[in-house]
Amino acid sequence: MKGANMSRKKNELNETPEEMKAEVPAEEEKEAGQEETAEEVQDPAKQALDEANAKAAEYLALAQRVQADFENFRRRNESVRADAYADGRKDVAAMMLPVLDNLERAVDAAAGSADEALKNGVEMVLKQMTDAYAKMEVKPINRLGEKFDPNLENAILQGTEDEGEPGTVCQVLQKGYMIGDKVLRHAMVKVVPE
Repeated sequence: MKGANMSRKKNELNETPEEMKAEVPAEEEKEAGQEETAEEVQDPAKQALDEANAKAAEYLALAQRVQADFENFRRRNESVRADAYADGRKDVAAMMLPVLDNLERAVDAAAGSADEALKNGVEMVLKQMTDAYAKMEVKPINRLGEKFDPNLENAILQGTEDEGEPGTVCQVLQKGYMIGDKVLRHAMVKVVPE
């Protein structure tokens, strides 16, 4: 064995530069094989990175969809809440209209009374009630002398030609009210026939 190693070393020393060049491609092939192995090692790492990037993009898209769904849910709830508030306000205003009517009747009845304290007290309560209605955007429908509008009024009586122009409201029997642009209660009126 010693002799074989020695002869190989001797052969390496005796090699000509051309023989050495011939061996270089074999070494380059060996290095190229190592580079391929390195690329193969990098390839799984690159695959893992690509997979991680794909998952990150998928999670980002999912998060964006969830956020958009939540925004839609929030807007829908705000709309439902606003509608429910408006409906509740309308219902309360409609339920309190008979109280307002009775307060107006009480003020009319107290006008003939000698008790000023009673008259002032009822007027103050009526003012508070009308102020509360004004804050809720409730306003009376006052169309006396105007053309009859079936969207705002219910004609329950017919007047005579001498009470006004044909087709106009000549007397309001019960006030009507609107909340915003919606009719809360139609006015009951007497209309001059056309």
